[in-house]
Amino acid sequence: VQLQASGGGLVQAGDSRRLACAASGRTFSSYTVGWFRRAPGKEREFVAAISFSGSTYIADSMKGRATISRDNPEGTVYLQMNTLKPEDTAVYYCAALPGPYRGAAPHVYLYWGQGTQVTVSS
Repeated sequence: VQLQASGGGLVQAGDSRRLACAASGRTFSSYTVGWFRRAPGKEREFVAAISFSGSTYIADSMKGRATISRDNPEGTVYLQMNTLKPEDTAVYYCAALPGPYRGAAPHVYLYWGQGTQVTVSS
């Protein structure tokens, strides 16, 4: 499966932003899709994931501010982020693995898209 992330940009603190991860491949609906981010000088960190069954998982840092959803016919997963903070500034990546959710560790995700930059100004 190939992934294409989009939707990044420059926003003000407190704004919302929706990222999209478009996937190719007929078996997209059987994949778990996750979002990760990497801020300058920091390790890649888990943001959210949605399993093939629709169960969602949100990192503590984003709980209450992020939701993840999927549109299987469109082959797209969305990450809606609200009340953005400057510390949310990072390159955001989407990733996928076949089958059920297996945790937040990046290494379990087999397919990665290119990143999309989100910059939150104060």
